[in-house]
Amino acid sequence: MNSICPVPFQLNTALLKRVLMTALSRGGDFADLFLEYRTSLSILMEEDIIKESEETLTAGLGIRVIKKDRTGYAYANDLDEQKLIKAARAAAAIADQRISQPRAIVFRPIRVKNRVARVEKLATASPLDEKVDLVRRAYQAALNYDPAIKKVQVTYGESTQHIWILNSEGVSVKDSRPMVRLTVHSLAEREGHWESGYYGGGGRVGLEYFKTSMTPETIGSESAREACLLLEASEAPAGSWPIILSAGHSGVLIHEAVGHLLEADFIRKKTSIFWNKLGQKVASEQVTIYDDPTIPGFRGSYNIDDEGTRPEKTLVIDRGVIKEFLQDKLSARLMGKKANGHGRRQDFSHWPLPRMSNTYLAPGEYAPEEIIHSVKKGFYVGHLSGGQVEDSGQFTFSVTLGFLIENGRLTRPVKQATLIGTNLDILQKVEMVGQDLDFGLQTATCGKDGQQVPVNDGCPTMKITGMTIGGQL
Repeated sequence: MNSICPVPFQLNTALLKRVLMTALSRGGDFADLFLEYRTSLSILMEEDIIKESEETLTAGLGIRVIKKDRTGYAYANDLDEQKLIKAARAAAAIADQRISQPRAIVFRPIRVKNRVARVEKLATASPLDEKVDLVRRAYQAALNYDPAIKKVQVTYGESTQHIWILNSEGVSVKDSRPMVRLTVHSLAEREGHWESGYYGGGGRVGLEYFKTSMTPETIGSESAREACLLLEASEAPAGSWPIILSAGHSGVLIHEAVGHLLEADFIRKKTSIFWNKLGQKVASEQVTIYDDPTIPGFRGSYNIDDEGTRPEKTLVIDRGVIKEFLQDKLSARLMGKKANGHGRRQDFSHWPLPRMSNTYLAPGEYAPEEIIHSVKKGFYVGHLSGGQVEDSGQFTFSVTLGFLIENGRLTRPVKQATLIGTNLDILQKVEMVGQDLDFGLQTATCGKDGQQVPVNDGCPTMKITGMTIGGQL
């Protein structure tokens, strides 16, 4: 990959052009190559020892051919010319006509200015003992937080992904993508009763992040604090309540219940409840939602998407009205729209799909204290641990930690609650949105069609007039 990929993985442009021409040899409408070289490191500490440390190197080339609405895909992790030509022929088989000579391709190299990686020094270039020290410090901070903490698990991960994308439209673009993550799971026990806590941080940053933004001690102690707090929590009562969602951590509800259903492949296939709602009002005027891949340092950010398209901050819902969908090249082509830089893939062995990046509810006009004081009796969601959403918009979300609201104040902690509803109903019941936009932990990964990509989500404090809570009767 010339300047960004070391020997023996350098491939020259002439060879890659031959591969791309072979991919077009059966009359495909479009073809692209995704060359990847990635180094990764993981460290696991538990039971007072560094239990695992693994370093990996991944390299390969993915070849995609599009013919109308069909996609042919093949990949090779052996970068020998004959293997690449063979893979290109396999991908080309999606098209059904033979042509004597594909149209000529002239590459136009695109320079990508780094907007998102906030790195003084790549983590992959730092000594191993620095990373082990971070892990040990987080471990001790959690273990020493309270005698109730009995077990701690700390995981550190880093990677630097180098990519080179070339396509039949002449695009040739390269980028380098660093990522780090440090997470802590803590287990607390009292009188035979166990609870767990989780916390973490990272993003497209270097190790300096753990000095200036979030220290290992903060990560460890916050994980332990949640586990200990849950030991004091009671079972959540069931019923229908006014709900207040906390800033930051509750963004996962926006991601799951709204964001996925605005991804363009679900729209064009008419499997999303929003497929025919463009330009229509689907939420209260309090609701404005963006997906923004350009936020510096964020886990879901990138300078160029996995198809070579410059990403755009995309306004998907504006004051309740659907304005745009998250588009990759294939969906945009079929829908007659413009790709907006949301084509993403797990790695070279997968083709791109329309995906979210950093999805968030925009801030509103209310102070968070004003929102809480507006509820006489209700439920405050502290941490969500994920959920399940159907194409119809019906969802369930598990609440790791919540609080009862009584006379405008947060009172006792509760656990094991489930939020139940439909997205259209809930979006219309958003009554108040706070000024305090925050984002969830920079540790999240989103799954779709067997592919995992890094993401983030966020929201301000917000009030929903009523939602069903599954809990103790």
